[in-house]
Amino acid sequence: MFCIRLFTVLLFFLSSIGNSVFSQHKETLTERIQTSEKSKESTVTEFHRYEQLKNKKVVSLSIVLITILFFLFYFFYQNNRLKQKIKRKDIKQKILLNVINAGIDSQEIERKKIASFLHDNVNSLLSSAGLHLNVFTTQNNIASEEIQKTKAILAEAHDLLRDMSHDLVPALLVRFGLIYALEDLCERNSNSSISFKFSSTISAEKRYTEKFEMKIYFIVCELFNNVIKHSEAKKTVIVLVEKNNQFVIVIQDDGKGFTIKKTKDAEGFGLNRIRARVKKFKGSFDITSKPNEGTTIKIKIPLPH
Repeated sequence: MFCIRLFTVLLFFLSSIGNSVFSQHKETLTERIQTSEKSKESTVTEFHRYEQLKNKKVVSLSIVLITILFFLFYFFYQNNRLKQKIKRKDIKQKILLNVINAGIDSQEIERKKIASFLHDNVNSLLSSAGLHLNVFTTQNNIASEEIQKTKAILAEAHDLLRDMSHDLVPALLVRFGLIYALEDLCERNSNSSISFKFSSTISAEKRYTEKFEMKIYFIVCELFNNVIKHSEAKKTVIVLVEKNNQFVIVIQDDGKGFTIKKTKDAEGFGLNRIRARVKKFKGSFDITSKPNEGTTIKIKIPLPH
């Protein structure tokens, strides 16, 4: 009986110990499971945070890329518009230069035709009429006041037409060349109010093509007219040089000058016609001027071959 009780006590004791160990093991296992679940939840949370951060970075990068692409597109668009605008401006300028040059070429052709007609036809007729009148009065020994007045009128008309034909196309330019003609132009324009000084390192006997000489001569004529009309100068110097296969013209005056803010400001004196002539020869045209310091104009034109 005692043994049975002892066995029962031992069994209860072992059962209690077992239950205690099992409970502890269960608690430990439960804690481990809970810790594992918490760790798992933490990992999931961290993963979600990482995904969110990654998504934010992707979105931010996308926004930056889209912004850069937008600015690049805008820059390209504006640059393309600017190029188109410049192209249209160049086309308009070329058309304007072609129109001006066409007008100038027509004028020069007409000048030559009119000068040739006046010199070869009208002047010849006047000279012939004067000669016949002289022969008639000599043969008939007539001393009439009316005939003398007629002779004087014929001589004056002859001189006027000769001067007119020379102004249209100077005979000196045709016969002796550009250097002689420009030196003569300086002498003819000099007076008590203004003097034109001529300087050239080019031989006076040097000849160029007829078209080149005529263009240069009329460019200088137009510039001289501007000096006389607008500059209020007392002295003007023209220098001619051949340098680096270019014909260089420098015209400098001591007049009142003007302020050049934009290119258009310098076009008020008909300089656009001169620019057009120079552009046609693929040359350069530069103006330097300041108020009360005079004006310097420099023209470079490639020499004709």
